[in-house]
Amino acid sequence: MAEVKTKGEVIFNRAAVIAVLIALVIMLTPIFWIAATAFKPRNLATTAPPTVFFEPTLSPFAKLFTKRSQLREPVEEATYEAAPWWEKLVFDGGEQVVRNKKTGEATSSGYGNRYLNSLIVSIISTFLAVSMGTITAYGFSRFRVPGEQDWLFFILSTRMLPPIVVAIPMFLMYRAVGLYDTHIGLIILYTAFNLSFAVWIMKGFIDEIPREYEEAALVDGYTRLQAFRKIVLPEALTGIAATAVFCFITAWNEYAFALMMTSRNAQTAPPYIPSQVGSGLSDWTVIASGAFLFLVPVAIFTFLLRNHLLRGMSFGAIRK
Repeated sequence: MAEVKTKGEVIFNRAAVIAVLIALVIMLTPIFWIAATAFKPRNLATTAPPTVFFEPTLSPFAKLFTKRSQLREPVEEATYEAAPWWEKLVFDGGEQVVRNKKTGEATSSGYGNRYLNSLIVSIISTFLAVSMGTITAYGFSRFRVPGEQDWLFFILSTRMLPPIVVAIPMFLMYRAVGLYDTHIGLIILYTAFNLSFAVWIMKGFIDEIPREYEEAALVDGYTRLQAFRKIVLPEALTGIAATAVFCFITAWNEYAFALMMTSRNAQTAPPYIPSQVGSGLSDWTVIASGAFLFLVPVAIFTFLLRNHLLRGMSFGAIRK
């Protein structure tokens, strides 16, 4: 028999839906604005009132990946026609691509290298943090560790201090040991920063996995490592996925350490995007295009793990 809802319940449900839609619009508006600005001509980026309808252009992306300078004189027609399509977009924006005097090739802006650095550092640090966090959490969950609560509090306390507080001491130490402006230096920092989060989150998930599964596997002749690999890990997959998403987002968005611990070779995209300036004034379309591309990996990663993430967020909410 279908449940009959009262008039008050119907009104409440509709109000809840409206509230969710309003919150969704508020949260998605900045993303929409960044995406729209990334495809705007430069002269429409700061108009008042804002320009909503416009003809999209790829000029900001062409500028993002190249070094450029102000076009002092109108470009010759023959030069314009001979230029590749992406350079024509730069010409149309009143600028010209800076070329190497010896080879004549277009000079890269460096955004591509910073983007690759972000991928390398974030992926490796996330893998290390989740791997070590899962193993550590398993140890705390399944074995009696002397001073367990003290150790867990110590691990958690590493997240209580804002990163900027330890940035200067870390900078001095990294410069002394030769880790300044290196990929391994950032990977160590991001792994250490995310490890406490991974340990605490994964311990909650592993605590929810019945010990009887492992005990049955041990009786069947499995070693402790085999039981962990074949029993615990598959059961904790949702927790691993949820933890990986949050660790990746944290490492991907980190700004303070990336700004202070790098200068050129290992610099990631976050501190580089605001440095993109145009001729005289900040080119907000180029900054928006860099931010838009920066959103893509996180969106894809979260989308691929969405099913595990939804399950992981609710896992353990109901206890036996």
